[in-house]
Amino acid sequence: MAIRPILEVPDPRLREISKPVETVDDGVRALIADMFETMYDAPGIGLAAIQVGVPQRILVIDLQEPEEEEGEPVRDPRVFINPEIVEHSDTDVPYVEGCLSVPDQYAEVDRPDRIRARWLDENGVAHDEEITGMLATCLQHEMDHLNGVLFIDHLSRLKREMILKKIAKMRKELGKKAA
Repeated sequence: MAIRPILEVPDPRLREISKPVETVDDGVRALIADMFETMYDAPGIGLAAIQVGVPQRILVIDLQEPEEEEGEPVRDPRVFINPEIVEHSDTDVPYVEGCLSVPDQYAEVDRPDRIRARWLDENGVAHDEEITGMLATCLQHEMDHLNGVLFIDHLSRLKREMILKKIAKMRKELGKKAA
């Protein structure tokens, strides 16, 4: 397992459309292990393979719900290979989203509150499930990555440009500090 660098805007690879996984093999499972290690280290709750430079339709998600008494997160790692949304509700709900590829920026995005999705897991087993709540939001956000879409693309042009300017300014200030 290895922590991989996470691509950040404006890297053009984030706009690539990821290709379906033909065979779930040891190479795919090794990538998945690296993705989890990278996501936990970041820290984040979801990561698409393209975010680590691999244009394959693979996502990892772990909402890491905090345990009530001890406060330690309870890990529930989930793998989605070749995911597709086959149905969604007509009711959108707002959720403040962030993204490891758009560092330290957050904005409200409306997405369907319920979806039905199909995917393969890390063993190649097919799943078909109705998903709601934060997992539905996170899965939709990560699936956008597979199609070259970032959460900021769901915002108005003005809001998107403001976020990109903030990121550029942060990078410029970090560059001055490093010099």
